[in-house]
Amino acid sequence: MSRTQTTGRLFLLAVGVAVLVVLFGISIAFGSREVSLDEIGGALFGSADSIAEAAIVKRVPRTVLAIAVGAALALAGAGMQAVTRNPVADPAILGISGGASLAVVVGLVFFGLSSPSTFIVVAIAGAAVTAVLVYAIGSMGRGGATPLKLALSGAATAAALTCLISAVLLPRVDVMATFAHWQVGGVGGAEWNRIAALVPVLLVGAIATFGCARGMNSLALGDDVATGLGENVARTRLVTGIGAVVLAGAATAIAGPIGFVGLLVPHACRAIIGTDHRWLLPFVALAGASLLVLADVVGRVVARPEEVDVGVVTAIIGAPFFIWIVRRQKVREL
Repeated sequence: MSRTQTTGRLFLLAVGVAVLVVLFGISIAFGSREVSLDEIGGALFGSADSIAEAAIVKRVPRTVLAIAVGAALALAGAGMQAVTRNPVADPAILGISGGASLAVVVGLVFFGLSSPSTFIVVAIAGAAVTAVLVYAIGSMGRGGATPLKLALSGAATAAALTCLISAVLLPRVDVMATFAHWQVGGVGGAEWNRIAALVPVLLVGAIATFGCARGMNSLALGDDVATGLGENVARTRLVTGIGAVVLAGAATAIAGPIGFVGLLVPHACRAIIGTDHRWLLPFVALAGASLLVLADVVGRVVARPEEVDVGVVTAIIGAPFFIWIVRRQKVREL
C-alpha cells in the first residue's frame, strides 16, 4: 500500500471520528425538547434548569448505548459477510438476532431473569445455537454452505423464531407490554448499569473480530488460495464467527433486534475505504455507531413529543438498500 493510500485512509478515519463527535452533540441537543449549548454547559457545571438537566442526563446514556450497539452490529455484519462470503449476511437476516431474542424472552418468561448480565449471557447462547443451526441447514445438499442457501436458511429460521417469540409472549400480556419496544429495537431507557454490563462483552467480540482482519482478507480469495497463503481457514472462520455472535447477541440483549445496520454499513464502507479489513473494520465500527446515533435522533425529532424506535428507522433505511443489493447480485449472476 502506498503512503498516499495510507494517508487518505487515515484522513477518512479522522473524518469518521469527527462525524461521530458531532452526532454525539446533536443527540444531546435534540429530542422532544431542544437543549441549547448554554444549557449543556450549565448542566456540566450544575447551573442548568432542572428540565434541561433531566433531558441531558437521559440522553447521554442512550447516546453512548447507541454508539456501542451500532458499532457492534456493524462489526458483526462485516464479520459474517467475510466468513460466509455472502453479501446479504447480517445478524437479523441470518436469524442470529432472532435466536438471541428468543433466548431472552424464554429466560424472562420461564426463568424470571432480570439482570443485564444474565440477559447478555442467555442472548449470546441463543445467538450461538442459531448460528450453528443456520450453518448446518445451509450446508445440506450439493455444494455445501453457499451464500444463497445460507441466506434462505437464515430467513426461514428468522421467520420461525419470530413465530416462537410471539407464541411465548402471547399468554403473558404483562411481559408483552413491557417488552413491546424492545422487540422493535431501540435505545430508549438506557441505563449506565446496562451499558457497564454490555461494553466489556462487546470489547471481547471486537477484539476477536479485529484479530482476524488479515485472515478475512485471505478468505475473500477463496478457501484454497487462503490455505495456500498459510491461513488457517477453519480457525479464522471459527474465531470471526464467535466474535460476530458475541457482538450481535450482546447488542440484541440490551437494545433488542435492530436490523439492517450490519447489512448496510459494511457495504457503504467498502465503497469508501476499500476491501482491506484491517482498515475496513475500524471504519465500519465508526459508521455503525454514527448511523445508529443519527437514526435515534431522527426517531426522536420526527414524532415529537413521542419518538419512533430506532429499529423502525433503520428498517426504513435498510429495506430499500437490501432490495438493491439483491438485484445487483442477481444481475451479476446472469
